[in-house]
Amino acid sequence: MQTILSSWFVQGMVKATTDMWLKGWDERNGGNVSLRLTPEDVAPYRAEFSPQPRTESLTQGVPELANSYFLVTGSGKFFRNVQLSPSDNLVLLQVNAEGNGYSILWGLTAGGLPTSELASHFQSHVVRKQVTKDSNRVIMHCHATNLIALSYVLDLDSARFTRELWEGSTECLVVFPDGVGIVPWMVPGTDGIGAATAEQMESHPLVLWPFHGIFASGPTLDDAFGLIDTAEKSAEIMVKVRSMGGKKQTISREELIALGRRFGVTPMAAALDVQND
Repeated sequence: MQTILSSWFVQGMVKATTDMWLKGWDERNGGNVSLRLTPEDVAPYRAEFSPQPRTESLTQGVPELANSYFLVTGSGKFFRNVQLSPSDNLVLLQVNAEGNGYSILWGLTAGGLPTSELASHFQSHVVRKQVTKDSNRVIMHCHATNLIALSYVLDLDSARFTRELWEGSTECLVVFPDGVGIVPWMVPGTDGIGAATAEQMESHPLVLWPFHGIFASGPTLDDAFGLIDTAEKSAEIMVKVRSMGGKKQTISREELIALGRRFGVTPMAAALDVQND
């Protein structure tokens, strides 16, 4: 008999968190992932749900997510351990009918709570669900090394940061034509940073937390992971370019426009209009 441990969503989360740890993006308990599930996704596993689910309140209500199911990484849990014990490091929860709390249906067998960034995740889920007509189901946060490094040396301006990444690798404009949003440094785990991130998520599937990490959204775990992986690869290239003395040549505005035309995407206009120094 198939169990929840062998479900596509638990196995997908195991793979994603393991890959993120192997990339060096999620040291210790850094990073968090949430996957929105449908009633049909979880229906085969109801027999494994806790008979008396623990309930918790939300600091900020999300009525738009009422009754929704989520698979989420746990607070204080190490990504490197998810593959060893998914049931201790992950949690399946359901938002209540009012959207002001949730029930823990499965997971966190040794106790604990979902990620401390749950408020940020939920606020971004609300926005991405709306702007993508329900297709985006994943919010992924990690400490991508080179994106963090660039946040110390580039202007913290969405258009300029996006342009730098587009020039770092030809595929970037095609993968994230809407660019990268940026929020100012804020204390993590608060409703404030969640609201600021969600505001940027209205226009960008990638949002940079300077000196901290990156948030990504996508329809699947692979899509969100691939979005971060592509941006981080470009950031790594640009870190190396800067260490070698800077650019002597790069992809031009006209070439970026041609690239967008060829692949049928509309590039972020403000990033196209950035004037190279």
